[in-house]
This record gives sequence, structure tokens and C-alpha cells, in this order.
Amino acid sequence: MEWRDHGILLALRRHGETSAIIEVFTEHHGRHAGVVRGGTSRKIAPVLQPGAQLDVTWRARLEDHIGTFQVEPIRSRAAQVMGSRLALAGLNAVAGLLSFCLPEREAHGRFYHRTEPLLDLLGEDEVWPLAYLRWEMALLDEMGFGVDLSECAVTGAREGLCYVSPKSGRAVSDAGAGEWADRLLPLPGVMLGQGEAPDEEVAQGFETTGYFLRHKLAQELVHRPLPEARQRFVDLFTRRVSQG
Repeated sequence: MEWRDHGILLALRRHGETSAIIEVFTEHHGRHAGVVRGGTSRKIAPVLQPGAQLDVTWRARLEDHIGTFQVEPIRSRAAQVMGSRLALAGLNAVAGLLSFCLPEREAHGRFYHRTEPLLDLLGEDEVWPLAYLRWEMALLDEMGFGVDLSECAVTGAREGLCYVSPKSGRAVSDAGAGEWADRLLPLPGVMLGQGEAPDEEVAQGFETTGYFLRHKLAQELVHRPLPEARQRFVDLFTRRVSQG
């Protein structure tokens, strides 16, 4: 068994004295693991950094074996996160969520093409949080838990949408919310693509996507708590917002 693909390195761990097991998110073969012989050597180890774009060739005697990878670097993203705590936390959040929720060896080509440009924005701290929020919305949609923001679930109106129902994942207008408003999640304009994107609205958006990540995707699909890396990024961003 053999195939070649492009992929994003998500995680790695030592395997024996000189090898490493890496996990990559590939364009055509989804989330895939394999052994890199000599992966801890001075030559290869600097290439195997989370977020790195790799050309990988996977080989195994049988399809269900873990197999081995040969890797060639396409580009590193290490320089993009150096000196930026927010960028490093963001990279860890993306890698952590992909490892957490993507089924192993299941192709998600469209979402791969959504993830690659997001990582290319790492280090651009003024625009990256908004791009990441939209990526989380796309991730929920890819996993079958997307929010429906097309119209009010109560009145059918397409205007005045300002809440999301935690039960149905559908938008709710101010008029439709009524006395239930305090039980609904915020729907900032930035999630609707309206107007500018102030950081305060992006932080509100993380509150809403976080609810569905924790209570829908994690509990109903994966049956494990979300990786802490996601909350560390959100907390760091929220502190930046509160400090002005």
C-alpha cells in the first residue's frame, strides 16, 4: 500500500530511540498517522514542527497497518509563531481540534483547503482571530453541527437576528426571543458577515461556537472533553480584548 499527498503536521511523539510517530491532516487521505524513521535526528526533527506543510509518502504492507512516512518540507510555519503568544496558541488550538474531531483516514478535502490559508495567516494578530472564528464555524458545519443563521427560527424574519438557540443551532431575532432572550447565545454581526469586525464581537462569537464545540461536537460525536488548547487561545484573546 502506498500513496503520496500534501499535509499539515498536527502532532508528533517519539517512537523508540530514533523514530517518531506523526499525525498529519492530508488533502486526500484525511487525518493519518505513520512512523518517520529517524524522525528525532538533527536533519529531520527541525522539519517536524506542528503546522509545517509537508509532502508525505505513506507506505504499509497492509492498509490497516500504521505504516511509515517519508516526508519532504514544503514550508515551515515556525517563524510565523515566534514572538507571538497569540499565534502559537492559535496554532495549538487548530492542531488540537483537528486531531480531536476528524475521523481517522476520512478525507475532508474541502475543509483542508479552508485550513491551509488559515494557518498561512498565523502571526497577523489583527486579522487572525476573525479568520479563526470563521474556521470554527466551518468546522462545526463540516462535522454536522453547523449553525443556521439564515432566518429567525421563531418568526422567519431575516432581519434583526441577534441570538442563536443553543438547542437547535438556529438564529433568533430580538422580537422572536421575547422572555427567552437570557437563555440564548449571542449572535454578533461578525458571525453574519455584517459591517466591521471589532474584537469584542469576535470574542462573543467564540462564546457561541465554543458552546456547540463543547456540548454538541465533543459530547455527542467524540464523547470526550474539548482539548484545552482551544480554551487557552480564547482566554488569551479575551484578555487582550479586555486590556484594550
